[in-house]
Order: sequence, then C-alpha cells, then structure tokens
Amino acid sequence: MKLINLPEGKKIYFASDNHLGAPTTEKSFPREQKFVSWLDEVKKDAAAIFLLGDLFDFWFEYKTVVPKGFTRTLGKLAEITDAGIPVYYFVGNHDLWMNGYFEEELNIPVFHKPQEFTFNKTTFLIGHGDGLGPGDKGYKRMKKVFTNPVAKWFFRWLHPDLGVKLAQYLSVKNKLISGDEDVTFLGEDNEWLVQYCKRKLEAKHTDYFVFGHRHLPMEIELSSKSRYTNLGDWIVHYTYAVFDGTEMKLERYTNE
Repeated sequence: MKLINLPEGKKIYFASDNHLGAPTTEKSFPREQKFVSWLDEVKKDAAAIFLLGDLFDFWFEYKTVVPKGFTRTLGKLAEITDAGIPVYYFVGNHDLWMNGYFEEELNIPVFHKPQEFTFNKTTFLIGHGDGLGPGDKGYKRMKKVFTNPVAKWFFRWLHPDLGVKLAQYLSVKNKLISGDEDVTFLGEDNEWLVQYCKRKLEAKHTDYFVFGHRHLPMEIELSSKSRYTNLGDWIVHYTYAVFDGTEMKLERYTNE
C-alpha cells in the first residue's frame, strides 16, 4: 500500500490508452500534441499523474535502443518529474517490454501488476486491466507468449528496424493483440473487469478501482461505497479521471 498525502488544492490525474504511433506516426501526431497540451494543463495542480498503460502502440526496450519518436511526450514527462511532480506508469498489453528506460531517464516508476494506493484516507486499486478477471482468454494465452523469456530473447536478436516494423504491423492488424476486438459496453454482468473488482471486494474493501484497456469511459457503482472507473482512451474519447481528495470524476479533454 502506497500512501500519497494530497495537499489542499492539489489533484490526482489518471489517463490511459493513447496508442501513440497507431495507425501511423503521422496520423497519431495530432493526438500526441493534444495529450502534451493536457499534461501541460494538469501539471499546474497535479499532486501526481498516473498513466495506466498503452501510451505507445508498441514499445520494446533493447539494451541500447528504444523506438524512435514521441519526443514531445517524453520531454514533457521529463519536465513534469524534474519539477517534482511524481508520475506513475502501469504497463499495458502494448508496452509489456519496459525494462528500465522510464525509471532511468524519466524518474518514473513502472508497475507490471495492479497496485494499491491510498490518497489521504481514500483507497485505490490501479492497473491497466489486461488479462484480469474471467474472459479475455485469447489475450491471456497470447500474453504468455509475449512475456516468455525465450520469446523475448529471440525477438531481441531481430534488428530494431525489422523487429519494430513487424510488431507495429501486428499491433495495428491483429485485433486480439490491439485489445480493441470489442469496444462496446457488454453490460455490467459481462464486463470482466467489473467482475474482477467485485471479487476483490469480497476479500477487501477498496473505494475506487481504476483501469484502462477497455477503451470505454465507464463509471460503475460496485457497492454503496465502492466504484469502478475505466478511463476510456485518447483515440476517440479523450477522457481522463481526476480525484480532488473527495470525489473522483471522469472528464473529457477538448483543448478548446
């Protein structure tokens, strides 16, 4: 359990699923500009910023190489952490292969599993959301391949020009990998992240469950004292969540 004391007038911000680089770098560039503008605005009153995965449509860290591009995003994140505002990153199914770059270059801790946080006295369980709960079976099988040390070792031996190009092609073309096989609301009883949260509640109370991955902005009451929030995405919805110390809200960034 990680505790963050929220000073008066400060807020906690959450965003997820930017998929920068998809379907092409050129086409995603306006979305990157919009996200950087959002970061520039929220840093004014942010006590912390949580990025819940799939910031990039593909990210793989070779020992001395990372994917080209995203300079404005990475630079803005460095500016924010250099100013003393903590940023926390949770890997998604498109950036499973983070291995030290964010920690070393940006001073951003990276989490591979959901984590518990307490903001003042309010408890949160935070993660990307892939592979949790019942269902999502196709991706769960594929994730075992992606995270297999032998598979990663073989991929690392591909020249980055070939490896990155291949991975980007598969990410855009394969709906199972991309995670957008179904981006419609399935109903509370069929939303597997909702079921995951309800099972967690049976063992331990949590005030807010916050996830991404589904690309759908959702706020669902799990009980009279617990809520599930899905952050949506920065492809269609441009939604994010903000916690002011008392209340958690989903909001849409218009940049108008």
